Amino acid sequence: MGLIDFVKNAGSKIFGKEDEKQSSSASDRAVIDARRAAALRGGIGHLGLEVEDLEIEVKGDLATVRGKVATQAAREKVVLVVGNTAGIARVDDRLEVEKQEPEAQLHTVAKGETLSKIAKQYYGNAMKYPVIFEANKPMLTDPDKIYPGQVLRIPALEEASN
Repeated sequence: MGLIDFVKNAGSKIFGKEDEKQSSSASDRAVIDARRAAALRGGIGHLGLEVEDLEIEVKGDLATVRGKVATQAAREKVVLVVGNTAGIARVDDRLEVEKQEPEAQLHTVAKGETLSKIAKQYYGNAMKYPVIFEANKPMLTDPDKIYPGQVLRIPALEEASN
């Protein structure tokens, strides 16, 4: 997938107040970046996303993710967990995928959008919103709880029916 852009100030707030401060000291910044990387690894583990040899490196608002996942869907979910975190503006995806599959489209939620509106845009049918909801589990827990700036997976309908 390469380098993916996100909205830096949107997303889960998993970093502590100390980790959000901008430090002028390189050693302080390195410690903060290491704590942020650990928090991101913990978030991925908490959601039950399996990544073999997971490595995350954070430098400012850029997170680089390495490791091996079983499917393209798992890859995209890991990238979205990292990128949909407040303070992360870009994710450098260097994950390896065991089973090559087509990539899903990514959609950044705009103010006022719902999963139904997004489904209508991509699938021509608002009632296909459960496809998008299912494709974004476990990050989404309720189809009514999306927010502006959040990036979602939009799988092809053929992938969703498998």
